[in-house]
Amino acid sequence: MLNRPKLCVDARMYNHSGIGKYLQMLLPYICNAYETTLLGDLESLKSLSSAAHIIPFYSPIYSISEQRKYNKVINSGDLFWSPHYNVPLMSIKCKKRVATIHDVYHLAFYNELSRKQKIYAKLVINAAIKFSDKIITVSAFSKNEIIKYTGCKPGEIAAVHNGVDQFKTDTFNKDIHTTYNLPSNYILFVGNVKPHKNLKILLKAYLLLNDELKQQYKVVIVGKRDGFLTGDEELTRWINTHPEIKADIIFTGYVAHDDMDAVYQNASLFVFPSVYEGFGLPPLEAMLNNCPVITSEASSLPEVCGDAAFYFNPKNEKELCAKMTEVLTKKEIKDTLIIKGQEHIKHFTWDECAAKHIEIFNSVIES
Repeated sequence: MLNRPKLCVDARMYNHSGIGKYLQMLLPYICNAYETTLLGDLESLKSLSSAAHIIPFYSPIYSISEQRKYNKVINSGDLFWSPHYNVPLMSIKCKKRVATIHDVYHLAFYNELSRKQKIYAKLVINAAIKFSDKIITVSAFSKNEIIKYTGCKPGEIAAVHNGVDQFKTDTFNKDIHTTYNLPSNYILFVGNVKPHKNLKILLKAYLLLNDELKQQYKVVIVGKRDGFLTGDEELTRWINTHPEIKADIIFTGYVAHDDMDAVYQNASLFVFPSVYEGFGLPPLEAMLNNCPVITSEASSLPEVCGDAAFYFNPKNEKELCAKMTEVLTKKEIKDTLIIKGQEHIKHFTWDECAAKHIEIFNSVIES
């Protein structure tokens, strides 16, 4: 197509979890709709090299270096898109700007931050709003949180749900249990082990299960090992004071992307106890793979999971234990959750997510 609008995207987080998935799924659509320049690692973005111009950009996220180099690497164009709130603080060559703010966890839990973190969180999030012509976020919950904690007006922000990949992996790792040391039956948790992920409440609920269930089921944690060791110090201390649970926790470390479907499909139950999520993709991925879901009733999770999950108070391990027991012992409940999950995920497609992003980009370019 001739005379397509020129779009520049900061794609350095392409291989990250969370925002990386967001970029991986949306960039093929974006490259097809615009004359696109991507900023980031040449090797990471090589699959898009035939569809976009790639400019090497290796400065760390949130660094002084990225701010110094933004104006050198961002080419002239119609729109610059930041898929995170680490936006350029100085003028750039692009005419318009859009930034995605997935959540404002650092403002919602402001009192838990260090003084340095507080200053930085306020500076960069408010800068993203000040310097952007439009803000995109991933849920109505996050939109309301952004409005609540910043000066952003409702008309300046659009909520667009993420999609879930509707095409499961065709070829599974037949030795999935051996590869990742998985037990025959397990309760699954997926996510970085940080305090707001609230993994401790799941482990406390597990300890409350009757002896028969504990003998039958273990807890499998899929997340970064460094996050497990350093991300939640209170959790680490708690585990060390409860040696009776250590043998029942399997920490897989890194799981290859193509193996995740099999990890979900072999789980007996998926539990997502997080107290704060801008969207929360793992519960939908579990539903996609016929795994029943129990999730916290906090933040965006009821909006995202609808009637296809069991909910619990994220501060109440007894309530979670009761819900886990129901799903693990009553086949009709488990089957109902699986059927509802399969229907629910049909509402979350990357096609629709991409179409809404392109509509927003076009409206900003034309304004």
